[in-house]
Amino acid sequence: MYIANQESLEAFVERARSSSVLAIDTEFLREKTYYAKLCLLQLATDDEAVIVDPFEVDDLGVLEPLLADEGIVKLFHAGGQDLEIILREVGVIPRPVFDTQVAAALLGYTQQIGYAALVHAECGVSLKKIDSFTDWSRRPLSDSQREYAADDVVYLPRLYASMRAALEEKGRLSWLDRDFEELCDPARYAPRERERFRRLKRASQLSRRQLSAAREFAAWREAEAQRRDVPRKWIVTDEQVVEACKREARTIDELFMVRGMRERLCTKDARTVVALMAKGLDAPEDTWPDIDKGSKSERNVDAELDLMCAVVRLRAKENDVAFQTLASHDDLARLARGHNDDVDLLRGWRRALVGEELLDLLEGRLSLRLAAGELVVERREG
Repeated sequence: MYIANQESLEAFVERARSSSVLAIDTEFLREKTYYAKLCLLQLATDDEAVIVDPFEVDDLGVLEPLLADEGIVKLFHAGGQDLEIILREVGVIPRPVFDTQVAAALLGYTQQIGYAALVHAECGVSLKKIDSFTDWSRRPLSDSQREYAADDVVYLPRLYASMRAALEEKGRLSWLDRDFEELCDPARYAPRERERFRRLKRASQLSRRQLSAAREFAAWREAEAQRRDVPRKWIVTDEQVVEACKREARTIDELFMVRGMRERLCTKDARTVVALMAKGLDAPEDTWPDIDKGSKSERNVDAELDLMCAVVRLRAKENDVAFQTLASHDDLARLARGHNDDVDLLRGWRRALVGEELLDLLEGRLSLRLAAGELVVERREG
């Protein structure tokens, strides 16, 4: 059903209040804007699927009671961007949620399995992919576009039922509680302008003092991109930010020495930027930020990582869990260097499955050997 007016949307909301699940997906564009432009909202209940045209309905806010209803499980596949868009468009984070991509990793699938592959594996259905990269902002939508959009939610209730049953059988359903709670945390989707510098390309080339300037420049760029609703690279590129900070530009002339900067910034904006950079460069040293530069100053832990990966791979295979879901490379490296705080590997089910064992390995309390081509992990006597 295609919903293109407020009355039909409100009628659907009333019908959906009696459903046990609500599958949700979005189609959006982001190439020319900072914020995602919502083009379609697909919803499915136990027995109905609809496509909502946000260009035609007056108020998506009528969905708020449905999205906030704790008695209805909201179903997504790789739902991070969908949740961010819904928060912006409706003003609420749906809860409780169940993300089939996250859950799939605990059932032996790869960590980032696609929706079509999961539907084929669980439901035996091959989805059409012809409209994967269509322009969803154009109207009218073709029949194939509508079918493709509906397919993105039609199978989610079936996936949820089969995957939930499998997780309950394995005693793993509760393992997902923390992951899903984090997905529902509004702070996850809040813009953090003053942390954006950490994601600048080639930021590792900067000294800590220069990073202090980059923090100011990147934060200004982020706020400006939000204000204009354009991609941040349309203001200035990452490379231009880094180059300006390498030069430690304090005047407009020095700033405009960076290739292409004069064409990007008007004099007023350039004056603001150099003032912010000067503020960052002159800040007290104890306020200068730092970023991970590959841990070059820390000891080499390649040997520890090789042994840890062998154990993780063994436990992942035994428990039919994707390796990266069980332990990320960053967590393993932090653990190998003794940085045990704020490591997912030492929390909840991951700690029980392999985290505690890795600590024993690093302390020399375990030994590894091969027997008939298989890895054997043994506790050392004494």
